[in-house]
Amino acid sequence: MTLPDLHDSILEIDGRIAILTMNRNDVRNELTGTRLSAEIELVVDWINAHEGISALILTGAGAAFSAGGNVKHMQNRETGSFGGDVYTVQNKYRHGIQRMANAMHLLEVPSIAAVNGPAVGAGCDLACMCDIRIAGANAKIGETFVNLGIIPGDGGGWFLQRLVGYQRAAEMTFSGRVLNAAEAQAIGLVLEVVADDELLARCRELAANYAAKPPRTVRLTKRLLKSAQKMELGEYLELCAVMQGICHNTDDHAEAVAAFLEKRPPNYQGS
Repeated sequence: MTLPDLHDSILEIDGRIAILTMNRNDVRNELTGTRLSAEIELVVDWINAHEGISALILTGAGAAFSAGGNVKHMQNRETGSFGGDVYTVQNKYRHGIQRMANAMHLLEVPSIAAVNGPAVGAGCDLACMCDIRIAGANAKIGETFVNLGIIPGDGGGWFLQRLVGYQRAAEMTFSGRVLNAAEAQAIGLVLEVVADDELLARCRELAANYAAKPPRTVRLTKRLLKSAQKMELGEYLELCAVMQGICHNTDDHAEAVAAFLEKRPPNYQGS
């Protein structure tokens, strides 16, 4: 597989697992003044086109997962990343960080955020765009936009309340406070908290488990989980019936059944 051309991030392929590391520690992996949001979109599109990938781990190099937007750029309303009149700014969002949000929402494989440090503002939202969040013990997570007089322009309000419920999301967003890893786990924002030096290994373990399942079934399951968020039960059941018909006609389903009955490990081919 020819990997996408990246500059601010590093993509590693380990079997059926993709590990994308945001590599701009010099600016704490901020998303608006770097190529990171565009490269995340690029990698998602690449994964969706390559059925050899069954899971994505997203993490940050250095001390932070992502500091979100570049606050210094906000000060310059003329030429900074957020500069321009209302029309120009809304276009920057629509054709910038919001494309990342759309891409992450359309990612066809399970995604795990390895939250290795502060994930604030858009960094918090990026973590929320993943299916699962595992935090290092020293990670901090906050929906901090209000502290700078702005709103979550990347769609964070849509993702956050689907994870923790409206009341928790409202409290986090109205207060702009930063949660430590233990509190983030207590409210269901992160699945697990592990020692910092065990973070990536634990995420690889989870990703390997998902990637070991029948590849097409994993992708169909992800599509069904996303569809369930917006469909009424009747039409959702119709979709389930069609996708189940697809699964019953795959070679991997036959292999799974045979392996179960023969009490042996399955050997999936992705077909």
